[in-house]
Order: sequence, then C-alpha cells, then structure tokens
Amino acid sequence: MRDEGIRLLSIGELAARTGMSVKLIRHWSDIGVVPPAGRTPSGYRRYTEEAVARLRLARALRDLGMDMAAIRDVVTSQRGLREVAARHADAIEARIRTLRLQQAVLRSVTDRRTDIEELTTMTELARMSAAERTAIVHDFVARTMGDVEPSAYRDGLLAVLPDLPDQPTPEQAAAWIELGELLRDPALGAAMRRIAEYAATIAPEDPGDDQGVGTAERVTDLWTRLAGEAMAAGIAADSPTAAPIVAEIVAAWLPTQGDGGSDGPEARGRLLAQLEAVADPRAERYWQLMCVINGMPVRPSVKAEGEWLMTALRANPEPGAREAGLAEVLETPGALEPAALLKACANVLAEVGALVAAVTPAQMDDPTPCAGWNVRALLNHLTYENLMWTGLAQGVPRADHDADHLGDDQVGAFRAAAAGTLAAFRRPGMLEERYGPAPGWRLVEQVVIEMLVHGWDLARATGAPTDLAPDVAEAMLPAVRAIYGGLPRTPGGSFAPAQEPPGVR
Repeated sequence: MRDEGIRLLSIGELAARTGMSVKLIRHWSDIGVVPPAGRTPSGYRRYTEEAVARLRLARALRDLGMDMAAIRDVVTSQRGLREVAARHADAIEARIRTLRLQQAVLRSVTDRRTDIEELTTMTELARMSAAERTAIVHDFVARTMGDVEPSAYRDGLLAVLPDLPDQPTPEQAAAWIELGELLRDPALGAAMRRIAEYAATIAPEDPGDDQGVGTAERVTDLWTRLAGEAMAAGIAADSPTAAPIVAEIVAAWLPTQGDGGSDGPEARGRLLAQLEAVADPRAERYWQLMCVINGMPVRPSVKAEGEWLMTALRANPEPGAREAGLAEVLETPGALEPAALLKACANVLAEVGALVAAVTPAQMDDPTPCAGWNVRALLNHLTYENLMWTGLAQGVPRADHDADHLGDDQVGAFRAAAAGTLAAFRRPGMLEERYGPAPGWRLVEQVVIEMLVHGWDLARATGAPTDLAPDVAEAMLPAVRAIYGGLPRTPGGSFAPAQEPPGVR
C-alpha cells in the first residue's frame, strides 16, 4: 500500500524487519507506542518506515526496564530521551540500593540462625533513612556515655556517625545491618562506657592536635607487629623467650605516658590495665563496621595479638622476674637421676610411638582436646617437638613449627624424629652440658613432659587407653608445677585453668 507516494508496511513486514512478534507489535500499537499511519479498506494496519525505528527504540528502552508509559512518551517525542533516561537511571539506582540492603538481610539469614524477630529487626534496619540511621547511633552513644567525663575516646564516639552512601556496596549494606543489631546488645554499651571512663581517668584532656594520636597509633602498630611476629614464630606469651619482646614494647610505650617513668612493675601493671580496659571484641567490631560503612580503612582485628601481649605482661610482671624464677627452678634437682630420666624418655617415646602407629587414616580429621587441632595436626606437633628439642641439643634451634613434618607416613616421621631425639640425648656429656640457664637433662625432662601431655591428648582423641607411663607422669608432676604452675591461665597463654581429674576431691 502506498500513501501519496510513501510505501506503507504491513504488521507482518514490520515484524520481519524488527524481529518482534506480530502480537507484541499489535499490543504496542494499541497503547500508542507505534500508532499505525493508516488502514487498508479491509481494516488492516499499515505503518511508515519510522515505525521500524520507533519499535527498535522502544525495545531497547524496555530491555533497560523502563515502563511502557515512559517509553510511549519518548518515542512519540512528548518527553525528551535524556530526561526520561536520567529519571529512569535514578529509579534504577534507588532500586539497586534497596536490593543491596535486602540482599544483606538475606545473606545474614543464610549465614547464621535467625529467628522471625531478628529477621523483622534486620528488615527494619534495611529500610531506615540516612537521618534515622544517624539518629539510632547518636542515641546509642549519648545514652551510653551519659555523664562520663570528656575524653578523646568519648568525643570520637560522638563525632563518628554512619554515613551509608546512596549506592552502598554489598559490604557496606551488610555492615549496617550488623551494626544495627550490635547496637541492641547491652554488653556493647557497657564495654564502650567502661573504655570511655578509663580514658577519662588516664587522659582527661584532648591534646588538641594529631601528634598524640599519631604516636599512640605507632606504638599500637609496633606491639601488634611484634606480638604477631612472635606468634608466627611459635613463641608462647608465657615462655622465657617472650621477656625481651615485652621489654621492647614497654620501652616504646613509656614515652606516650608523659610522666618520665621507667620499666618496672608499676609501668607494666599500668600498660596491662590499659589493654584490659579496651580488650572487648564488641567495641573493636563497632569501629570496624563504622569504618566499612563510611568507606574508611579498616584496621585488622588485634584480638589475638592483644591476648598474647596481656598474657606476656602477666607472665613478666617486672623485668627479669620470669628469668630469675625459672633459673632457680632449673637448678633444683629433678625427681629422677639423669640416667633414669633418659631411660624414662625412651620408654615414653615408645609408648607414644605405639599410639601414633595405631592411628587410622579415617581418624586424621577427628578433633582432639587441643583446641583447633585435629589428629593430624597433633601428630605433626608430636613429631616437631622431637625435632625441636633435638635441634636445641645439637645447638641448631628450629623455628619451622608450622611446616608439615609428617608427609605421607606419620609413623615413619615420628619414629625417625624420636630416634633422632634419643641419639642427641645419648651423646656423651649431653646431660651435664649447659643450654642457657638449663642443664642438658632438663631438655630430656621437657621432651618427657611434652610426650606425656600430648600423648594423652592423642589417646583421648583416638579412644586408646590414657594411662601412659603413670610412674613417670607422677615423677614429672613436681617439675611441671614448678615450671608452669604459676603461669597465667588466660586467653593467649599456654594453659587453660587447672581442672581436677574425675574422682578427685
């Protein structure tokens, strides 16, 4: 059909040119997106070439999620494309933000057990406006601080409020949900109030510049680095090796106190009190979440490093005290003569070797009484203890405690390490030689203690009898109490609180 020399297209031809269905073109024609230019005498619709361009534009806008009313306005030139596109982009951004917050809620539900009440709370948090978010945190801080005297910590809490961007990342959305829930925990308020009260006591006035803050941050960076390196090297916080690390940290911390003090019981007690006052995982998490929400750098958790340093300070309450006490203990004669002790060591290694040989492949992933260790990790430690003490006896200390010392043959690895231990200990004169403050027989004693302790762990984990060398164990008990009995039984230390065995009153 032609209209005044212009060729008109049928709806079928329009469908062929655009790749759209006749049914869809007819619907869009009915709602005014692409009205027909005319009809045939039989009533069939006819369209101009312009309809092809209109349909292609309409389909592109529809693919972008634009509603049909807006599409009709654009293709009929009632509203400009740029205006409609801008408004639609704004609507998409708002929808994306909503979806991200909804996703954060759903992720939280899938990541942990959430009841209906918690889900309702999380949904409410996701719907809050920026003003409502600010108000809920401000009210929490004001309620928590109450009449606490001014301090840098208190002022920092009041100054830092959540500023969730209009287009939050999934991490920021999830952080806001978690923060909103954390604010409902009474323990958080109690912890932050305690920190603020302590801060007001030790530093009631803000220095008014960044110098004090920068110095404190540098000291924090130092002790977390030193504690982290010590942990990575396998240095226990309550071991003698930790003493010089504590001294270095205290020396760096003292200038920040402004009183010209020196290292001693008072200074170490004050540093320990400061660490204990701020050592709350909820308060640390509060600041981490606030940094995520506000797009600021997030400090990694220093919980483990803090526990290590606090334990090291408790074990070393004054310079040289740990070394002096240990030196006195090490000079005390043992319950067994050195030759008898060496024989006992061989017997205990043989009994533990039998336990190792009885472990099946199916038991390797089973848990043990040692927190965080499965059976394989425990076997690796038993093997390493032999390698470590052999190295000390030979004057070649080792620090590869994290390495895999078992390979594919835990029985062969343990037997080889145990044979090396006995060979080093049986070297003529070794039992009387000095290794730092300790005579050589004390190294033998330590191997016996380690094998008895962790051999019991292995027997308990695998269901084997736990009565390893009872006479030797009883003989070792005084030395264990003398060397380890006074050590702090706190997180970060080598020992948990003492427990009475079943049946003992």
